[in-house]
Amino acid sequence: MRGTPTALRWNAVGVPRPVLLPHGLTKKYQAVFIPGWRVARCWVNSGGVTILASILDLTSWVASPFGIIYAVFVLWMAFDAVRRKEWIWALLIFFIPFFAVWYYFMVDRDAPSATRGFGLPGAYDRKRIKQLEAQIHHLDHAHHYSQLADLYFHQGKLDKAEACYRAALERDPKDIDTRGHYGQCLLRLQRPAEAKPLLEGVVAENSKHDYGYSLMALAETQGALGQTESAIALWEQVTNNHSYPRARVQLAELYLAKGESERARQVLQEVLDDDPHTPAFQRRRDRVWVKRARKLSRRLKG
Repeated sequence: MRGTPTALRWNAVGVPRPVLLPHGLTKKYQAVFIPGWRVARCWVNSGGVTILASILDLTSWVASPFGIIYAVFVLWMAFDAVRRKEWIWALLIFFIPFFAVWYYFMVDRDAPSATRGFGLPGAYDRKRIKQLEAQIHHLDHAHHYSQLADLYFHQGKLDKAEACYRAALERDPKDIDTRGHYGQCLLRLQRPAEAKPLLEGVVAENSKHDYGYSLMALAETQGALGQTESAIALWEQVTNNHSYPRARVQLAELYLAKGESERARQVLQEVLDDDPHTPAFQRRRDRVWVKRARKLSRRLKG
């Protein structure tokens, strides 16, 4: 150990004795190494390892009520990840249960269920639902029914949303927002024939309604009814004014159905090129469409 720097440490009876430091450690770094080494030794001597081991002791976790509750939460998040086909997240949650909390805040809370990728602008709130229900009870106004329907739509409770939209239209049949959102609700309920006249009326009145969402819903409706050419014309109108992945991917799918692979490839590449430069909240919202774009692009390359 010749040439190895030394430092003083204290033995059990308070007598200083030399401590061998790593070979080549210069004086510049001794001030960092020695205090850090002493803190680590103090932590070990004070039972730090024992504390860490008790935290990681799975038997103590399982035996506690908190551990049982957390195990149920982990299973819930793992099942949700599998249902959404988030395979990497599912593996992480299974092998490292603490990832369940991260998954809950990063993925689960940011994606509505039945309408993921189709959601209307805005967010839902349980407290707001209670407020609207109280206002409806006391005032019975059309716009309260319409707002409540929008919240139910975003939550994926489409039957409740439809009932509220109908109640709103009974009180104000001319409201463009209610008609447009009701048409989208009927489309998600697999009733495109009923949705079409509502959406056509909205688009005829304002083609830019809801930032192009009503126009996209009409394009989806025509596609569901087998009116491919009309749907393509509407999707092209949307993509000329907006860069929504939802519009581009469905336009590409119709191009592929017609055998126009090159046009489809160009549209899909636009989606993939724009994705890294999109704000985080929008990337989470459009995740389902970007994944579909990647899948279609791989199929075209294969």
